[in-house]
Amino acid sequence: MALHSEPTLATQLQHRSIREFTTEAVSDEMRAALYAAAASGATSNFLQSTHIIRVTDVEKRQQLRQICAGQVYVESAPEFWVFVIDFARHRALVNDIQADWLEASIMGSIDAGIMAQNVLLAAESLGLGGCYIGALRNDVAAAAAILDLPAETLPVFGMCLGHPAQNPVVKPKLPAPLFVSENTYQTQDAQAVAAYEEQVKAYYAERGSAVATWEDAIRKTLCKPVRPHMLPFAQQQGLIKR
Repeated sequence: MALHSEPTLATQLQHRSIREFTTEAVSDEMRAALYAAAASGATSNFLQSTHIIRVTDVEKRQQLRQICAGQVYVESAPEFWVFVIDFARHRALVNDIQADWLEASIMGSIDAGIMAQNVLLAAESLGLGGCYIGALRNDVAAAAAILDLPAETLPVFGMCLGHPAQNPVVKPKLPAPLFVSENTYQTQDAQAVAAYEEQVKAYYAERGSAVATWEDAIRKTLCKPVRPHMLPFAQQQGLIKR
């Protein structure tokens, strides 16, 4: 391929979520490269259990935007892909598979995450930008209906892709001492957490946002039921029953 790709580590360390895009389309050559990157990721037990649905239909994009908390870029981004755990593909080949074990869906989720990160890293190395859309799971049943998903599939997240129309600063992530232990689990150092929180506050202050912290993010997400509809829907799809 004649495409120019930036070095891997430099690309990774400059990751930002991009939510504003130019109107320039992603070229067929770039999209083919992203598909190749997607297929090149590691996969649990060679199951290859991820399905990408590229959503180009305008009406479907509008419907998915409503599911995704009205996020404009779900509709406006040049590319919107949905990553799906897919065991229907396996059922077509081997009729007696047991896809309803929790472990099967864990493997499927791992595969989807690896594939998607390969896609986003490759996209960023080519000068594109993107962001994950977990809000797709706000109404996972509606998303599945819009995409005509069969049994033994589960949409896990979306991804917007395109040429960036913004240049946000890099969000500070946890320093290694707060997520790396050696030999045994080690509790995090309170002073290190406090120092990190100051970095997060400075980041949001630079963005002109209200003061926010990592603790705020934790409270916002984990101090309430977390999409309780996901388990019954997964079970309805023939997954996570045992």
